[in-house]
Amino acid sequence: MTTTATKSSYVDQSQKTFCKNPFLSIKFFVFCHGLLQLSQLLISGYLKSTISTIETRYGLSSQTSGLLTSFNEVGNTLLIVLISYFGSRVHRPRFIGCGAILVSLAGFLMSLPHFITGPYEYDQSIASVFSNATDLCQPDGLGASGNLSDTSCAPHTAKENHEVLLVMFVAQALRGIGGVPIQPFGISYIDDFASERNSPLYLGILFSLTVIGPGVAFMLGSAMLRFYVDIDKVIGEEIQLTNKDPRWVGAWWLGYLIAATLVAVSAVPYFFFPREMPKEVASGEESRGKESEDALSQLRSRSEHMQNMSLTKFIKCFPLVLLRNLRHPVYLLVVLAQVNLSAMVAGLATFMGKFLERQFSLTASFANMIIGAVNIPGAMVGIVLGGAIMKRFQMSLRQCGALCVLGTLLCVVLAFPLLFLGCPTQKVAGVTYSESSEFGHHALECNLHCNCPEKAYNPICGSDSIEYISPCYAGCDVVNIDDVKNSVLNYTDCSCISENGIAGSAKPGTCGTGCSHLLLPFVVLSCLAGILASTSHTPSFMLILRSVQPEDKSFAVGIQFMLLRVLAWMPGPVLYGSAIDTTCILWEKKCDKNAACRYYDNDLFRHRYLGLQFFFEVGAFLCFVTVYIVLRRQEREAGNVAETKTNPEKEKLAEKSIKNPESKV
Repeated sequence: MTTTATKSSYVDQSQKTFCKNPFLSIKFFVFCHGLLQLSQLLISGYLKSTISTIETRYGLSSQTSGLLTSFNEVGNTLLIVLISYFGSRVHRPRFIGCGAILVSLAGFLMSLPHFITGPYEYDQSIASVFSNATDLCQPDGLGASGNLSDTSCAPHTAKENHEVLLVMFVAQALRGIGGVPIQPFGISYIDDFASERNSPLYLGILFSLTVIGPGVAFMLGSAMLRFYVDIDKVIGEEIQLTNKDPRWVGAWWLGYLIAATLVAVSAVPYFFFPREMPKEVASGEESRGKESEDALSQLRSRSEHMQNMSLTKFIKCFPLVLLRNLRHPVYLLVVLAQVNLSAMVAGLATFMGKFLERQFSLTASFANMIIGAVNIPGAMVGIVLGGAIMKRFQMSLRQCGALCVLGTLLCVVLAFPLLFLGCPTQKVAGVTYSESSEFGHHALECNLHCNCPEKAYNPICGSDSIEYISPCYAGCDVVNIDDVKNSVLNYTDCSCISENGIAGSAKPGTCGTGCSHLLLPFVVLSCLAGILASTSHTPSFMLILRSVQPEDKSFAVGIQFMLLRVLAWMPGPVLYGSAIDTTCILWEKKCDKNAACRYYDNDLFRHRYLGLQFFFEVGAFLCFVTVYIVLRRQEREAGNVAETKTNPEKEKLAEKSIKNPESKV
């Protein structure tokens, strides 16, 4: 009777406490943590959705932008061991709150370059009512050639570019440091104080947000890039470009202000959560109220045990556990497979938007919308599907390995046609079929008398379906202006464009790649390949948890994420960016140095970018095949041991082989 009364009073007291103070409710903590995790992922995902726009705005190569994308992993990786050590010794909610404030600060810092630099100058020689048509053919050579090269190499401009990169790299490092405690501390806090029945549900909600978050970030990027970058500095009538113009730069900085504000608001509740809260008792678990108290006391004793271990002893234990797990073949092979898949995802997340823009002549906004609405939800479907199959068939370790093999094999089969499903390089006069001159442009006899600006970039599409890098390079003498909209209608009397022996005309903007009909099959195939690759996520995670010793699980997961960061998320974007840069055929020049790429060899771009994806997919497939072989062998050995125990004669032979190990095969 006394025990029953104690249990019921414990439950009643817990429920009353939850009603009076929401900060003693684990459900409220899950809500807050879900909001924080979503807003944090908005910042990281938003950078990837705007990376091609930032390249255009500040003249960055893909290698530099890839390094910027992966730089947050540096601070994150360096602090993993210390966070593992201090996890049981600190006030976890407050540490999460402090980390969130750092992430918020990093978000605001990422937008700072927009405010410390001047207005975006896409081409000072654009032919329009505001620039007196100086980008037309100028036979007299009155000052046209120098109007772009003088200002771009001014000392203050070079200093400005260095400041921009410094601010962004510092912001990325801060975001990496601030993000360290958020997920591990949040997961452990929920697992400690949630009921056994509800804990998987709460963690499932958080894991689903890690997939939904990037999708929301790409949709946010799609919305923000529809606005002009200097919308706060110029009035609408002065904006001469449309978002379909290759020189268009969207308001990349605006999304950071929104996401950083959300993170700052989400950080506030964490400073009111207690270090420990009453263990949650789910409905139907009232009879285990005392067990909850016992679990909490065990948690405290375990925490005290960890606190008694010195930092030196903890650091000494870490490499021993690391080596013990890395010597386990299944663990090592599964982590290597995940490294391959993570490297593939790093390339997809960072540069898929740029790939779609260049390959299918899409706007940055539309490319982000495709990724956010199709590719990322497809990955989420794959993760859920893999978990559902595991639950439905109650899979063994070997069957989990078989599911991973099947998923990656089908992914490889579907990904292979993507290498050939794309658009050829657009025809650009003087770029794609002439020898380059000193400045990267190519000599055309028809415009030698025009004295064209060296660094002009104002693409036009001729009536001969050939693109020219500026009206001057097409030898155009006349520009026709729409007085109502203050925009260019077309260019005429273009000596380089011939129509039946008469000088042709051109329209502003790029000609495009002319194969938009291939976009739908490409998106469908890439989405299906992503779904199939994602089915291996849950079973591979279970292979790691079930293959290591129970006391090593938390360490094994920590080592897993450390290896993924060091081997995939840090070098991956830089590797992809370097590969993309090798396909550039015309660079923008700043102070005689390569800046952003203006034209790519589309075939090379597709083959090298998707070739890397295919390489990593094959690598993951081979690792999972090896895992399956190892697990099948272990299963056979376990069956043989069970058989020898039931057969006395075989058991004697087994004992002899144990005494004489040299007799083993």
